[in-house]
Amino acid sequence: MPQLPRLDRLSALLEGIAPQFFVRHAGRLSEVKFYESAEAAFLRLHLITGGIANLTLAGEREQCLSAPAIAVTRGDTAYTLSLADGGTDAPVAMCVEVHFGGPVSAILLEAFAVPLMLSLEEADPEMDLVIRLIASEVSQPRCGQPALLSRAGDILFIGLLRHLVAQPRTAFGILNGLSDTRIARALVAIHSAPQFPWTLETLALEAGMSRTAFAVLFRDTMNCPPGGYLAQVRLAIARKAVTNGYRLKHAAKEAGYASTTALSRALARQSISN
Repeated sequence: MPQLPRLDRLSALLEGIAPQFFVRHAGRLSEVKFYESAEAAFLRLHLITGGIANLTLAGEREQCLSAPAIAVTRGDTAYTLSLADGGTDAPVAMCVEVHFGGPVSAILLEAFAVPLMLSLEEADPEMDLVIRLIASEVSQPRCGQPALLSRAGDILFIGLLRHLVAQPRTAFGILNGLSDTRIARALVAIHSAPQFPWTLETLALEAGMSRTAFAVLFRDTMNCPPGGYLAQVRLAIARKAVTNGYRLKHAAKEAGYASTTALSRALARQSISN
């Protein structure tokens, strides 16, 4: 039986979200950090490399983050980050904002609708190396630290996504879908070539399943049917193209719409639903 090619679950998604990394803090948390809810669509990564910190969401009980640990929140989440109660030494942390320039960022952001608090005590060896590098650099700053930490933040983010694909934390969504090899093959196909005239049959073929079994598994894993997900991706790509100043004809072609009329109808339907 021929061996299937190696499945790269993340590269097409990363290209579609185009992440950019901005280090906002690196060092000891000597005072309470207040994070207000923002309209911008981005993620905040708080990597605790030393000590214990408390993260308190608005109106909720505080949650403890004991190094090594990471918290991931969306930009629209308000919270505080502080020294743990009874602690004597300020925790050491690197805080990174991840902004997105790609069209399908909303799909990934949905996976973090609920803030993620994750212990990295048993992180895989690759992730552990990144954590150790960041911890060393934060505790003993050296020449070129901003550039190094920015790149380390990039690697940390990819390592985090790999971890969450291997061990999903949500009931459904993109990370859940990528964790299932069959659904992942269909998702990678969609993100790699959204312009292709995908049908339920061709996507099921990518997954190596019958149409009925694929449709059921996809809906259960992603909480939407295959056609609905494809439409969501295409519309996001088209909207980004229009926002960037391209004409409807170009946007329709880039996103896989048969005509500008089909795209106009899709945009109108979304406007009505919103």
